[in-house]
Amino acid sequence: MQPMRFPLPAGALALAALMSGPVLAQARPDTLAMSCRDAAALVNARGAVVLGTGPNIYDRYVREIRFCSAAEQLKPEWVKTRDNPQCFVGYTCYVPSRDNNQAR
Repeated sequence: MQPMRFPLPAGALALAALMSGPVLAQARPDTLAMSCRDAAALVNARGAVVLGTGPNIYDRYVREIRFCSAAEQLKPEWVKTRDNPQCFVGYTCYVPSRDNNQAR
């Protein structure tokens, strides 16, 4: 004997999809609400993370070169945190060019 199957109405599927949206979209960590120690620890623990550093401002910060692509190099980065206007959190990856041999 086969189990009975009940088709779900299309509206139920659409509602389920809409309700799962906020769960999937998570806000990025905001350095302005974090201590310097916490922001640096987050980058160190994850290896690579996108951090918000101000209204509509964000970047990807990494712990080490292995989180960059082969053509990229590391640039040290300092960001503003709740307790420190110049907190070293890690590095950003950048592609050096012929005209710009130094970090941007």
